[in-house]
Amino acid sequence: MDQTTQRSAAVRDGLGVGLAVGLSGLAFGAAAITAGLTVPQACVLSLLTFTGASQFALTGAVGAGGDLVAATASALLLGGRNTLYGLRLADLLRVRGPRRLLAAHGVIDETTAVALAQPTPQAARAGFTATFAALYVTWNLTTLAGALGTSSLGDPGALGLDAVGPAAFLAILWPRLAASRELRLLAAAGAAIALCATPFLPAGVPVLLAALPTIGAALVVLAR
Repeated sequence: MDQTTQRSAAVRDGLGVGLAVGLSGLAFGAAAITAGLTVPQACVLSLLTFTGASQFALTGAVGAGGDLVAATASALLLGGRNTLYGLRLADLLRVRGPRRLLAAHGVIDETTAVALAQPTPQAARAGFTATFAALYVTWNLTTLAGALGTSSLGDPGALGLDAVGPAAFLAILWPRLAASRELRLLAAAGAAIALCATPFLPAGVPVLLAALPTIGAALVVLAR
């Protein structure tokens, strides 16, 4: 397969992933409004944060009554994995100059997966760019649509839309849990810690404590 064909295949993969995953922005827009955010706040969060799990974590903590510090800390913990992705992609993408800031904004699960699945660096760069562009545009448009639609319903909680955020968050995590027994054990340990801490600590703090098993496992791997 020549380089042109490889790049074309990578672009098709990226567009498909970006459009499919980007539709989840509808759920985030709805979750943000049920958590008490305004439509502009939901849209700005998607524009500037652009990492689904972290956004759902933040709105979930805010919706549960947590303070902004705890909600932001839980979102940052989940988003911290993108730093590791960036280290892996730096030599592959070879982005230079001011474009590095834009590329860093696009380093998320989906763009990393598409880029690393390609056979050549050229195809990896094409796949990364296509995934980032398609997902960013689709995610932000559907966030706006979901937020506007939910805000027009009056009381979203009366329709059960307050369950959209947790359900979408679980849907994002489920493929990873299904693929790894070790991740399921870590998730179970984190869930147990969060459940035990919830009656005694402010909203948002149990989420931070739930990250302790994962942090511990990462430290063990690094030590080895």
